[in-house]
Amino acid sequence: MESALDLLRQLVTSPVVYLLLFTLTAVDAFFPVVPSEAAVITAAVLATGGNPNLAAVTASAALGAIAGDHVSYAIGRGGGARRLANVPKDSRRRASSEWARRAVQRHGGMILTTARYIPGGRTAVTLTMGAVRYPLRSFLVYDMIAAVTWALYNVLLGYFGGTAFQRDPLRGILTGLGLSVVVTVLIEVVRRVRHRRRAAVDR
Repeated sequence: MESALDLLRQLVTSPVVYLLLFTLTAVDAFFPVVPSEAAVITAAVLATGGNPNLAAVTASAALGAIAGDHVSYAIGRGGGARRLANVPKDSRRRASSEWARRAVQRHGGMILTTARYIPGGRTAVTLTMGAVRYPLRSFLVYDMIAAVTWALYNVLLGYFGGTAFQRDPLRGILTGLGLSVVVTVLIEVVRRVRHRRRAAVDR
């Protein structure tokens, strides 16, 4: 276990870690099988020793998230927009796409910033926003807010977890990851409860 932790320390104290964080957070935005939250939290836990640089970790994670979200948006705008245009006007799928368009136009910023904290959800939202041609300038503004706050959240979670367990950094990493999972689950539960309440009101 100690040797594995030493190897991890060697990796995160290398300048390569910033490029790795950027890549992981970017890929996770449009291919959500990469554990970007775990990577950011782990780097932040080990940053309690002074290396890697906490500000650079935050910047790498935020910039990677922004880049990945824009790739997802571009994919949706390219293929998704053409598919929506070919859907019959009287079909249920067309009605659903029109509803999504209206929801995004009215509450796009809030939807985007909230979805950034839901693994998988952020990909669906950015693809949809591209498909319904949500204005790119507005997308960039809200996405920057979402990515920066998301990066800060994960960095602070990892950093304070590492501070609390400086003598046992492995336990700090596990605690930070555990808190991340709990918060993610709570957000998903709240989202589902709100969705059910809205559905009940619409009935």
